[in-house]
Amino acid sequence: MKKAIVTGGAGFIGSHLVDKLLSTGWHVTVIENFDPYYDREIKKHNLIHHDLNPNLEIIELDITNQVELISKINGNYDILIHLAAKAGVRPSIKNPLAYQLVNVMGTQNLLELSKKLNIKQFVFASSSSVYGVNPNVPWSEEDHVLQPISPYASSKISAELLGHVYSKLYNIRFIGLRLFTVYGPRQRPDLAIHKFANKIMNGETIPVYGDGSTQRDYTYVGDIVSGILAATRYNKSKYEIINLGNHRTITLKYMIEVIEKSFDKKAIIDRQPMQPGDVEKTFADISKAKRLLGYQPKTNFEAGINAFRDWFLDIQSLVVK
Repeated sequence: MKKAIVTGGAGFIGSHLVDKLLSTGWHVTVIENFDPYYDREIKKHNLIHHDLNPNLEIIELDITNQVELISKINGNYDILIHLAAKAGVRPSIKNPLAYQLVNVMGTQNLLELSKKLNIKQFVFASSSSVYGVNPNVPWSEEDHVLQPISPYASSKISAELLGHVYSKLYNIRFIGLRLFTVYGPRQRPDLAIHKFANKIMNGETIPVYGDGSTQRDYTYVGDIVSGILAATRYNKSKYEIINLGNHRTITLKYMIEVIEKSFDKKAIIDRQPMQPGDVEKTFADISKAKRLLGYQPKTNFEAGINAFRDWFLDIQSLVVK
């Protein structure tokens, strides 16, 4: 039986990944600190259907605590998939040191753990935010002039570079996946689609930053998980940075319209100025992911929103208002 460590495995993307790994015969050790960024009950609920599964172990642990990490995580593992992070562009501007600690030092601690346990495959969830204000769209991994505009983005770049160091020094295969605006069931309450849906259903105003023309490459969580799983099997080179997106941009205005249609309720818009750290457009070149991973996103935005709606309505008792 193959064994994986998944950090952040009770979160939005992580819990979907754990579902897939367990369904295909893996033993999974989840490292989760249940960060109070949002209600821990939501994260616990994400994995509650695996409560009796002997192939799942959940260890409550902070990746910034190297002593506990080294002492509590032992055994033989085939792969470490690092999804845990201090999340959010805007909060990182208010508290940049926390993002440096968790996203950079936390990643280094996990690379050290991989070195200690002789784990030879390390998959890392990076972010499209690393491209920053790059006008050359769609964004390609071959464009090495990165222009981040938030501490969150810079912390992800730093972690990618740490991965390069460890791949060279310790023969750890490091696959950094730059994820583009992931959405779908179990999405965090602070993210736009979830936040907007919550406010629409409660008849509250939605803060819309700018004129609604900003664009995001929304990517369904199931497609992202397929890309991560493909990265666990990749073995052709020791270090790669790969975009995982949908290669289709959606305007903020259209996103709201699709949510309105799916929930059959109109939004009340509150126009606000653009926020520091935001970019006008994210757009993924996914040709490398197709070539190296066989990655091919399948879920269109409208279908993905409907899947999110079904989960959202089912989970209302736990949603943080």
